[in-house]
Amino acid sequence: MEIIQCAAYPIFFGQWDQLENQIKEKEYSRIAVIADENTEVHCLPILRERLDLDLNVIVIPSGEQYKNLDTASYIWERMLAIGMDRLGLTLNLGGGVIGDMGGWTASSFMRGMDFIQIPTTLLSMVDASVGGKLGIDFYRVKNMIGLIKDPQAVMIDHEFLKTLPEEEFRSGYAEMLKHGLIRDQAYWEKVKDYKIDDADIFSLIHSSVGIKKEVVETDPQERGLRKVLNFGHTLGHAIETLSFNTDKPLLHGEAIAMGMVMEAYMSYQKEMISQESFQEIKAAIVDIYGLQEMYRFPISDIMPLLRKDKKNIRGRIMFSLLNGIGTSEFNIEATEEEINNAVAAYFDR
Repeated sequence: MEIIQCAAYPIFFGQWDQLENQIKEKEYSRIAVIADENTEVHCLPILRERLDLDLNVIVIPSGEQYKNLDTASYIWERMLAIGMDRLGLTLNLGGGVIGDMGGWTASSFMRGMDFIQIPTTLLSMVDASVGGKLGIDFYRVKNMIGLIKDPQAVMIDHEFLKTLPEEEFRSGYAEMLKHGLIRDQAYWEKVKDYKIDDADIFSLIHSSVGIKKEVVETDPQERGLRKVLNFGHTLGHAIETLSFNTDKPLLHGEAIAMGMVMEAYMSYQKEMISQESFQEIKAAIVDIYGLQEMYRFPISDIMPLLRKDKKNIRGRIMFSLLNGIGTSEFNIEATEEEINNAVAAYFDR
């Protein structure tokens, strides 16, 4: 698979020899791997096979609930203990939590060291590892503290996907659906049926990464066009946060899938897409993820979280919405009534 060259870094698709050469040319003082208890067992052996390097491993607990300052403090403590300095390198081996936290802690340790993203979930391959967004959750608000900084490289290897349970794969698939909806109708037509052979998935991942790379490079600091990547995330993040208080917290992609249906309805309310397009989107997404009845949260619980969303402008709740399948717009304000209608539309049978 062809390397995707971003402005500041390459995205490799299995070219481990080239990644190893890049690392060795920099002559790093220490190399740390940040993993969780799952990637330590299932993915670290693959990494050790692929790279002939001296690696110091830092293991943190898995799960969004650990994406916080306490875990960041532990990572910094371990970096000090193994002698990391500004000439060190961090390899982030895991999903979105590892990529976000590992990149942020590396970027802030001793005012910044290099890091490389090695995503091991479908979600992190097509979304979190591309674009340089890093950070942690704070006071029950997702990704509230962080920064945008590019890695030295990204390595995507479909061998890691073989370690994923089905629900994790399906979670990541939501971002692939989103990429088609916001930028590429032909891609949407390919992915909406969720009937993918192993031989096809790597090619589709490559296409999805290419879509995100195009958007990110047009607007690296998320001042304009990059905001379209938030389609489904405004309501999706709120629902995901509320689900943490239930017996079965939603996976990120599951929540985003719900958010995309709701925000597609909002697009229909605003006469940006047709009713037929909304029904097509809802039918495809519900067919893949089911109708998540247990997460029917009241609007009175959702609105306080929306008011804290970092995409808001002067207190106004802003959305990125569809302007047809394959096109989108950003900075579109919605009223509480429109939001309530959109939430209700997801659960309407």
